[in-house]
This record gives sequence, structure tokens and C-alpha cells, in this order.
Amino acid sequence: MIQPFDVSGIARGADGIARYLDRPRSLIEMLRQTVDRVPDDEALVELGGGHVTYRQLWDRCARVAGGLHAQGTQRGDRVANHLLNGLDWVFGFFGSLMAGAVVVSVNTRLAPPEVDYVMKDSGSRFVLEEGQPLPDGSPFVVENLGPDDLAALSYTSGTAGFPKGAMTTHANFLSNTENVQRVTGLPADGRGIRNLLSVPLFHVTGCNSQLLPTLEHGSTFVIMRAFDVQTFLRAVRDERINLLVSVPAIYWFAIQQPNFSEFDMSAVRWVSYGGAPIAPALVHQIMQKFPNARVGNGFGLTETSSISTFLPHEFAAEHADSVGFAAPVVDLDLLEPDPESGVGELLVRGPNVVSGYWNKADATAETFTNGWLHSGDLARIDAQGLTYIVDRKKDMIDRGGENVYCVEVENALQAYPAVFEVAVVGVPDPMMGEKVGAIIVPVPGQQIDPAEVREFARQYLADFKIPEYIVVRNEMLPRNPAGKVLKPALREQTRWGKPLR
Repeated sequence: MIQPFDVSGIARGADGIARYLDRPRSLIEMLRQTVDRVPDDEALVELGGGHVTYRQLWDRCARVAGGLHAQGTQRGDRVANHLLNGLDWVFGFFGSLMAGAVVVSVNTRLAPPEVDYVMKDSGSRFVLEEGQPLPDGSPFVVENLGPDDLAALSYTSGTAGFPKGAMTTHANFLSNTENVQRVTGLPADGRGIRNLLSVPLFHVTGCNSQLLPTLEHGSTFVIMRAFDVQTFLRAVRDERINLLVSVPAIYWFAIQQPNFSEFDMSAVRWVSYGGAPIAPALVHQIMQKFPNARVGNGFGLTETSSISTFLPHEFAAEHADSVGFAAPVVDLDLLEPDPESGVGELLVRGPNVVSGYWNKADATAETFTNGWLHSGDLARIDAQGLTYIVDRKKDMIDRGGENVYCVEVENALQAYPAVFEVAVVGVPDPMMGEKVGAIIVPVPGQQIDPAEVREFARQYLADFKIPEYIVVRNEMLPRNPAGKVLKPALREQTRWGKPLR
């Protein structure tokens, strides 16, 4: 087994879980240490907006906390962050924590009924809403938060259409920020590093593996309000970006631009990708187009606070189809591996693994067993310790880093009057990894208009969940003796044609 990462300062507890010994007690303490160290360094830049120093960041967040406190927010209350990428998102996140509250990160792409569910399930007492001023009051900071205090609920989609709030503690967050430091090999003194955000902050990649490590290291975090490929390319040049972390689709889109060669990428020193499957050919393109960068592939889940494994630069070319080695404090195992292929369900254990799902005891008991997270991914681990994700146990489409569960989409489409039965599967796509495809069998004697079906689905589903491919099939869906749809057969039989958008 190869151990490519620094494993110093780690000890296992009585529960067998390996932990970093020297970590701040909370995200607030972590930020305070950075502010004390580099108060006048640039912390945040919003493209087309403003920029703030670390001292200004602390002061602004403390005022948000004061405003929340004045409105009655108590320790442990949930505060929903329903903001778009920007300075306010960061102020709202840390301001809520400083007030002693639990941040509920809300996917801004969800449809209104989905947002309502998250609000009600979390019991959020206060909502930070786009277009509304942030709370403002006298500076206020709850100073005695500890590692085991709940910090956030990060909602991840459920197979029955009900999102689940992953209960993330301060220790979970801080285990991940240290994982990022160790696996990427970033310098401990982060001054001079400029990190460009091109993914949503409500995702664990954007918040947990970009924003928080950047702020701990005293680096500069440059925020794109929304992704635009030309803005992305100009920002790398104009903002002197030397660290990029994003999903494969964004790199693919950027590299395909006719004017890509007009932008000098020689200053970029680190390029990480993750959040979705990546084609080995794209890995080699990234290495070619960012010639001075160390590249790496990160893999993880909302339930692991982001990173579980990482493929470092030294292995990226030869093992481009791997998601890498276990992070230093992470243990991996396989449940019931196949004797021939070695493939089994990937199990994950570590201090980055959340404690369970908010208000969902049954789902928690099913997913978190004897200290191990059942990931739902089918994988194999070779003799070197390299992990390969080969399939999904759960019926899920990974559309450019957005998880789309087929059952949820099928349930929405099934409500359309002319639909008799439907199956939803992933359609391979060179940019997004996968897109959503639906095979629909109409009610006998009725016609299906794919455009009308898509419009119907908008009232139930976020835009990224709406099928981009719809094929109408006159034969019944193939099923096994137990009545389960044979989706592998459907994938082979279906000719998708052109996407509908």
C-alpha cells in the first residue's frame, strides 16, 4: 500500500477513528486565528463587486451575528442561507455561526416546493434571502463553540425525492480543511495563493474544499457570482489566479473555447477536479493546457464533508481513471466485494464523516453502520491503495456535479396524464459527464409531446433535473421477474437523438 500524504500528528481514538491532533475547536476559532495573523491581507474578492480584508470580513460577519441575535436567534437555531454566490453568502455563513446558529445551505437551483421542504424539514427560524439586506447589529460572537457542536445542515437528494440534511459539525469541517492541505500539498503559509470559485457555494466542493481552506490559510478567495466561461478565463488572467478547483465540465468547456490559447495559463500552479466522473482523455488535456500546474482528482460526498480520496499529480497521468488514495485520516473498506472483480460497496470512516441525517433516524441507521458510512458507490481498491469508482449502487445521475436521483424524476414525470410508465437513466455527455434521459411509454391511444412534458416537469423539479433527452417508446419497459425495470438493457436499446435544450 502506498501512502502519498503527510500522516504526521494523527492519532486513533478508542473508537478506532484517526484524527488530527492539532486543530482549532471551531470554524470561528479558525477564522479568528487567521484574522489575528494577517488582518490586512485580502480575504475575499467578488468579481464585479467589492473586496474585503480579513479584518473587515470578521467585523462584517460579527455584525450579521449581532443582527440575528437581536432578532431572537438562539444557539442551535437553524438559519437558512438561500443566497447566490457572493460576499453576502460568506458573511451569512460565518455570521450565522458566530450567532451560535446552524447554517442550512440551500441549493438556489431548487424549485419552490423543494425549497419549502428544506425550510420545513430543517425548522429554519430565519432565512437569508437573495435581494434582502443581511441582518445587521452590534458585533456579537459566540466564542465557546466546540468541535462536536453542529455547524451546518447540508442537504443531499434522497432516492424517494426527499432531501436529507447531513449534520456537519465543526470537527467535520475542520477535518476536511486539513485534508485539503495535506492531499494537495499547498504551502502552509497560503499568502500569495489566489483561488477562483466557479461552482456554487452551497455545494461541499465550493464551501468545504475551497472557501474554508482558503480562509484558514490566509489566502485570497475570488468569487464568481455565476459561471460564464469567458468571465472564468478572464478572471484567471486578470485576478492572477494560481489555484483552480472545479468540476470536470467547467474545464472541458473552458478548454473548448476557440480563444483559450489567448489566455496565459502559465501562472496556474494547482488544478483540482472532482464532484463528477472525469474522462481520462480530459485529464490529459488539463495537464497539457495548464503546463505548470499540479493536477489532482478529489472524490467525496456531502456525508464526508467533501474529500474522502485524492489522486495526486504523480499518479494523475498513469491512473487518470482512479479517484486516488484515502485521505490521511480516512479509512476505506468494501462491503461484500465480488471474489472475481473485487468490486463492492465503498465504505468510509473518519472524522470528516457526518453524524447522520437531520430528523431521519431510519435513513441514518441504514447509511451509518458501526462507524462506517455506506457510500452507495460500487468501487474496487487495488494493491497500491488506489480507489476506482466503477458504478453506483444507488440509482443516481451525476450531471456535472449535481446529483439527480432517477426515482425523483420518474415520480414527477409519472404525474403527467399521458404517461403510462417511465424510466430515467443517465445519458453519457463529454462535458457534463451525464445528462438526464427519460424513456416514456404513453397511455394507450395518447400522444406524448416531449416539450410539453419538460414544461410540466418544471413545477416539480429543479432545472438540472429536467430530462434533456426524452424518447417515446411504444413497447413496455423491460423488467426482470421481480418487476424491476432493466435499465442496463434500456441504455443499450435506446437511441437518444439530439438533446431538447
